[in-house]
Amino acid sequence: MPEVAMAESTRLVPSLDLLKGFEAAARHLNFTHAADELFITQSAVSRQIKLLEDRLGVSLFVRQPKGLRLTDQGEQLYRAVSSALRQVNDAMERLARRDEAQPVIVTSTLGFSALWLIPRLVIFQKANPDVEIRISANDRVLNLDRERIDVSIRYCQADAPPPSAVWLFDETLLPVCSPALAEASGKQLREPADLRHHVLLHLYDPDNPSPWMSWRRWLEAFDLTDLKPAGSATFNYFDQVSRAALAGQGVALGRMPLVQDLLQDGSLIAPFPRAVPTGRGYCVVQAGFSRGRPEVDRFVEWIIAETKAATRDPISVVDARKTARKERRRDRPRI
Repeated sequence: MPEVAMAESTRLVPSLDLLKGFEAAARHLNFTHAADELFITQSAVSRQIKLLEDRLGVSLFVRQPKGLRLTDQGEQLYRAVSSALRQVNDAMERLARRDEAQPVIVTSTLGFSALWLIPRLVIFQKANPDVEIRISANDRVLNLDRERIDVSIRYCQADAPPPSAVWLFDETLLPVCSPALAEASGKQLREPADLRHHVLLHLYDPDNPSPWMSWRRWLEAFDLTDLKPAGSATFNYFDQVSRAALAGQGVALGRMPLVQDLLQDGSLIAPFPRAVPTGRGYCVVQAGFSRGRPEVDRFVEWIIAETKAATRDPISVVDARKTARKERRRDRPRI
């Protein structure tokens, strides 16, 4: 009978306390840290592990002078228990909050969040006033399930996106600067060789090196490896590079699509439309636990549609320069 079979199959299943104690000890590989997390004593965790090992008839940990190590059997049990506890926790959260409006938590890089995503959020919010969006800008790749993040817009290699990711757009680099700098007397930027008259703004983060975004790579693409600029300034975040370019401090390598809006409104111009692909770009990943939440699905659909529109109607860097000139002429006082 099914009831008898179910009873037989659950005889070996330990209590939830034993499983929680084992999962915490396996995750920390330290009984003391597990005990602190569970608000019990270290000896209580040790007894729980001993009971579990006796019940299963296998050793789950190897005790070493410098700490613990999971045995093969311990690794197998940890994967199963960790997954099961997470599913139980997710189900309980959904049931407990079924009548509450939950925010959609989105993570992306600092540059993408500041320059592309946040300026466009008003479009989504006008169409979805009932949905709260929380932005968690971070240049680290976060584990969505562990951090309880619904959506990630990730920067990655174009040929190696994460599983289940939807590709949004490729990244290209092209020189950008303020309109005033491009037209400075005696320092006009008519062709790439004119960069020798200007300060080049560099992006360099020793904790996260990205040589594909270097001026050297761009100059090599146009056979200008011997070019000597008037000076250099280096920053470790792209939004800092962008601010320096906006302030007229030099010429930056603009990352499309991040500088698209700044080119569109004439705050920056691209003096020569020569873009170099980086082989990287942006994709969107939705956490497994958030699939089926209407508000999260709506946000992901909106991001995909918004990036398609940007790709379908790209800014013409030449037109942007002409537009900026017209705006400056229009704003001059008439005598």
